[in-house]
Formats: sequence, C-alpha cells, structure tokens
Amino acid sequence: MNKHKKDKNQEEQEEIKSEEPTNNESEESAQFEKAEAKIAELETQVKEWNDKFLRKAAEFENYKRRTENDQFNLINYAAESFIIKLLPVVDDFERSMEHIDDIESTKSVKDGIKLVYEKLLKLLSEQGVKKMQTKGEPFNVDYHDALMQKKDDSVPPHTVLEEIESGYMYRDKVIRHAKVIVSEESADNSQISNEGSSESSTEKEI
Repeated sequence: MNKHKKDKNQEEQEEIKSEEPTNNESEESAQFEKAEAKIAELETQVKEWNDKFLRKAAEFENYKRRTENDQFNLINYAAESFIIKLLPVVDDFERSMEHIDDIESTKSVKDGIKLVYEKLLKLLSEQGVKKMQTKGEPFNVDYHDALMQKKDDSVPPHTVLEEIESGYMYRDKVIRHAKVIVSEESADNSQISNEGSSESSTEKEI
C-alpha cells in the first residue's frame, strides 16, 4: 500500500513538472514580449513621423501658395509706388486745366503747366529715367533715329539739328530712341571726300 501511495505521489509530481514551462519556453516568451514591445514602439514612431510629414507637407503648400500670391502681386502691382508718386502731378495738371479757359489767367496757366512739366521730369529722374540731350550732338545710331537729313553749313556733317521726338534712357538702357533731323554732308565735304577717294585710287593704281 505504501508502494502504491509512493507511485501515486511520483505521478502527481511528474504531472506538475510537465505543466511548468521549461527554461526555453520562458526565454521564447520573454523574447516574444520584447518583440511586441519593440513593434509597438516602432508603430508609435511611424505614426509620429507620418504626422510630422503631413504637417510639413501642409506648411509647404501654404508657403507655395503665399509665394505664388506674392509673385502675382509683384507682377500686377509692380508700378504701384511709381503711380502713387505720379498722382500729385496729375493733380497739378487738373488744377491748371480748371483755369485754362480763363483769358486773364493765361500766364498763370502757362507757368503752372511749366512747373508741372518740371515736376514730372524730376519724378522720372528719381526713378532712373532721363531725357536725352540730342540737339547739337553728333548723330549716333545707338541713341538716335534719323528721320531726314537737312543741309546746314554752320555745323559739321551728321550733327543733330532738330529733335522731333525726345529719347529716354532708363538707367543705362535706351528705352526710346530720339527721332531727329541730321545735317547732311556739304558739297565741299563731299568734294574733299571724293578727291580723297580719287587720290587713294590713284595711289593704288601706281
């Protein structure tokens, strides 16, 4: 009977041991839990980076939209500051025109228009726009358009005699060529030129 009881106790202990996890199973379970924790951590990081990416994408779209609006405004309203400066000149013209039909104020109207004109030129000069001085200057194709030639022995040939339409420079660039009348070569100059050509030809023949 003792032997039977002993065998029964031994069987119970073996059953308990079989139910307890082995060392390998414990290690596997720990590694599995560690892996799950790492996966959860990575998922959290992915979510955070995804949120950051979406915010940055939204910020970039807003920046792009603002930049496009700024460029649009710059192109469409680039002349705004100049126009604001020009408006007082228009006001001066309007004030002068109010008295343009008044015979007694003819002189004051003329003086007013002259002042407005000088004010306008000053404004243009401040913006880098300057009127060319052409009369009496040698003809230059870079600055002048010759409409016709006119005989005038009092000046050298190819000299600007009259200005039909003013030319203007914007900083160092010609924005409108001056339309001018230029002196033509005199008969004496033409004869000298022809004689010089003949002498040159004779020298060549010799």
